[in-house]
Amino acid sequence: MDPASPIVFIGFDGVEALDVTGPWEVFNTAGLIASRPPELVLLTPAGSSVRTSGGLKLGSDGELAGHEGEVGTLVVPGGLGVRDAMRDAGVIAAVGRLAARAERVAGVCTGAFLLGEAGLLDGRRATTHWASCDRLAELYPLATVERDPIFVRDGEVATSAGVTAGMDLALALAEEDYGPGPALQAARMLVLFARRPGGQAQFSVQLEQQMARSEPIRELQGWMPDHLAEDLSVATLAGRVHLSERQFARVFRREVGTTPADYVERLRVERARTVLETEGCALDEVARRCGFAGAEVMRRAFRRRVGTSPSEYRHRFRPPLAA
Repeated sequence: MDPASPIVFIGFDGVEALDVTGPWEVFNTAGLIASRPPELVLLTPAGSSVRTSGGLKLGSDGELAGHEGEVGTLVVPGGLGVRDAMRDAGVIAAVGRLAARAERVAGVCTGAFLLGEAGLLDGRRATTHWASCDRLAELYPLATVERDPIFVRDGEVATSAGVTAGMDLALALAEEDYGPGPALQAARMLVLFARRPGGQAQFSVQLEQQMARSEPIRELQGWMPDHLAEDLSVATLAGRVHLSERQFARVFRREVGTTPADYVERLRVERARTVLETEGCALDEVARRCGFAGAEVMRRAFRRRVGTSPSEYRHRFRPPLAA
């Protein structure tokens, strides 16, 4: 997309502040680094300031319904005010009208519901905050709601998971506009993950599974992600915490909520997903780096955990610039 095209944000009372300010700062920082700062515009229903769900007051650059200027990227944020905005025919009509003129549309968090109301998710893959995925699928059955990724791009419409995932989506879009160099520098300036892949799970394995109460097991959980290519058998892990294999397996399951083997496989699949999205190495190399015994073992684990093969996953989630 032409970086000179305006990036238009929609604001409303009860909008989530970070859904607006997070992507705003990403676009602005990347543009400044590339010496091509974007034109950023915030439009509101009445053309006046709005209050975020946290009470922050945001000024307005114009009235939502009256905007006739060019639209490069339309950013539709979420927040507690989305419910009221969904019932506002004027807001939904404006979203549809602006989206029709935009080169691309980005829904952040529950902003996906406003896109759904405007018919922009019909026949598309989409995501939203993990707590709202079921509701999104219920309200918009013509959309394919994906509950796992932090953001999903389907043609000119992209949607992200909750709150900070909007910054990950904005980084991916900024990379399209300015190239990987400015996007990487922007991530560093904002102290963000350089480019968290869109297919990455909304929750890491460590967040999905409970952290152990006992310090040795908790420290082991922190050590394992950095040593996935090593031997992580029950015997090896038990030895690190000075327990017998039987005692370790029992304690680990009680403390973490799953078996050591299951936990290790989840970690390895999570790492492999990131490698598949960001690097072009052969599947055998991906398997080796992530600790699988071979590409076929990785494929079986992927089928169990992700519901697809590694090659299909790479084709689906690897962005064009990375490819």
